[in-house]
Amino acid sequence: MGEEQDKRAAIVAACLKMNAVGLNQGSSGNISVRHGDGLLITPSSIPYEEMTPEDIVFLAMDGTPHGGRKPSSEWRFHRDILRARADLGAVVHAHAPFCTTLAIMHMEIPAVHYMVAAAGGENIRCAPYETFGTQALSDRVLKAMEGRKACLMAHHGMIAAEATLDKAMWLAIEVEALARQYHGALLLGDPPVLDEAQLAEAVAQFTAGYGQAERS
Repeated sequence: MGEEQDKRAAIVAACLKMNAVGLNQGSSGNISVRHGDGLLITPSSIPYEEMTPEDIVFLAMDGTPHGGRKPSSEWRFHRDILRARADLGAVVHAHAPFCTTLAIMHMEIPAVHYMVAAAGGENIRCAPYETFGTQALSDRVLKAMEGRKACLMAHHGMIAAEATLDKAMWLAIEVEALARQYHGALLLGDPPVLDEAQLAEAVAQFTAGYGQAERS
């Protein structure tokens, strides 16, 4: 139980961090970590300040929850991302203010800064709107995440996923910073973007192991 308990405690700590750094509000976000033949995920409707490691739900890949709590209503896209992407081990979902502002406008984040490459490509896409908690939303998310480690969701929020929870949290914070920078640049005019060669070089740097990618 040592490894599982550590993962449960790390999820609780990450939830508290999301709110402390302004990435999320209340209990609107949710986090999952791959574990065994399933995943550990935050429960539904429990304030982070009251949540304990024992409240974290183990969810089998067939969608069956184990334990005394209901999983987050967004369990489908957590499960589907981790099931489809062997390279990813943790998923962070938040209603981050600047990401959500762009998502309300159905806007992606283009290559206005080289850090967009941290999400795996030339942009951070915005998945079209579907009702929260539905399979339709999960299907949209999977499409937006193709070749990417992050996306926005129209009228909803953002998702960041990485090999570990530590990396996924780092990426979520970086994506919100990019959204804030892009929002600010839009107030000044039509922001220029990096060209294909410049962006390809940045992506190559991240693939080779830039910064956070080197952390466990």
